[in-house]
Amino acid sequence: MNSEEITLEAETKMEKAVDFLRDEYRGIRTGRASTALVDNIKVEYYGSPTPLKQLANITAPEPTLIVIKPFDTSIIKDIDKAILASPVGITPNSDGRIIRLAVPALSGERRGQLSQQVKQMAEQTRVSIRNIRRDANKHIEQEQKEKTITEDQRDEAKEEMDESTKKYISQIDELLKAKTDEIMEI
Repeated sequence: MNSEEITLEAETKMEKAVDFLRDEYRGIRTGRASTALVDNIKVEYYGSPTPLKQLANITAPEPTLIVIKPFDTSIIKDIDKAILASPVGITPNSDGRIIRLAVPALSGERRGQLSQQVKQMAEQTRVSIRNIRRDANKHIEQEQKEKTITEDQRDEAKEEMDESTKKYISQIDELLKAKTDEIMEI
């Protein structure tokens, strides 16, 4: 494997780590209703856990309300159970055809907890990015020891890895700032 393939593979892994964080952040509740809060809640549907977004039409018609309209109304009770069991922390209100979730405003204490949670998630992703860099650098060193790449190529590849790491860590910082601002917004 040459140095370009190693750096490309590492960058792909870094991109996936940042995408994962972005998806995780979508599911974190802020003071505003968002369909992403419930999209991936797993509902028992004919014996298999299925994401809610595959079983219902989910909308947020108001800033404090999420409306879930199942394609099959016979699973409303299952959806209710799944929402209650989820970490969303909102009690569903059902009329037999649709489910309404009233998203209450966050308290100052809860905002602080959520802000700490998103910081921890960002730090875990930063550590993941650094581990990817470390593994790629080890691989580059190994290739140089095996004489498949030159010392100049090794140094260039390591420099490229450092640049990629800086780029993805700055993306994480931007995501963290945006999510923290969203959480603290009153």
